[in-house]
Amino acid sequence: MRELVYIIDKAHDNMRADDYLKREHGFSSRSIKKIKLDKKCIERNGEHMRMVDRLSEGDVLKIRMPEEERELRLSERKVPIMYEDDDVIVFDKPADMPCHPSLKHPNDTLGNVFSAICAERGTPLTYRPINRLDKDTSGLVVVAKNAYIAAQLAGKVDKEYTAICTGYFPEDFGTIDLPIGRMNESEIARYVTPLGQRAVTHYKVAYRYVYKSNNYALLCITLDTGRTHQIRVHMSNNGHALIGDSLYGSDMQVMKRQALHCSKVSFLNRASGKKIEVSSELCDDMKRAAEILSENCTNA
Repeated sequence: MRELVYIIDKAHDNMRADDYLKREHGFSSRSIKKIKLDKKCIERNGEHMRMVDRLSEGDVLKIRMPEEERELRLSERKVPIMYEDDDVIVFDKPADMPCHPSLKHPNDTLGNVFSAICAERGTPLTYRPINRLDKDTSGLVVVAKNAYIAAQLAGKVDKEYTAICTGYFPEDFGTIDLPIGRMNESEIARYVTPLGQRAVTHYKVAYRYVYKSNNYALLCITLDTGRTHQIRVHMSNNGHALIGDSLYGSDMQVMKRQALHCSKVSFLNRASGKKIEVSSELCDDMKRAAEILSENCTNA
């Protein structure tokens, strides 16, 4: 059970406990309700206190985060852990693994790997991924270990992707600001449509390649929004489909899955006050693809 300790200063003297947790530390109403229901979850100076009680300067407020275990099947597969602390764990997900269990993938997902790690350690936790990657997109996935950190990190993890795309990019930098929507309710594919949600993609050309008389480029990509298949849809719509992306019309000559990798994540852990930045090298298949294309590489 995660434990947080706060020393009350003069500025927060006489503030109600629930107001203090909400305003100063971003606790949600739902989290506060759960804490309130268990007397072991909140103490002031070693004794239970109510959320409506007022704090005094110098008080030691201790919060124990209640956990709701949601059982998932356990996977024996090993996935590299790139960073871990008391609140988060950052995995380097392989390209053939979904993030979430489903009817087609009940026990071979990152969620099953996370549950197996927790079971081995004897610390069962609910699986709370903060960012999600498509099954065949590789790279970093941030998982929160408790509801408080999950709420704090939602929408606040900065991500950088590496992609290999088809076509020639005349400019070194670019931004695509086009709305994305679902083609229809029965399909997973998305497309650019005025009826969709706004989606903004920024890219920088790192390398340009010429291979078998065709142009390719390695891009560094950041997002202002997080729509499903956003990078794949935006690039394909602009005539630059990711290599290996059969869903959005690319060829499969150099790679057999979309050449997309989440290569960097950064975020602030409000519980510890630390700024975390984690990087990941390209998977072997993307490295090999870049090597093949780089036989005629032109530096960007």
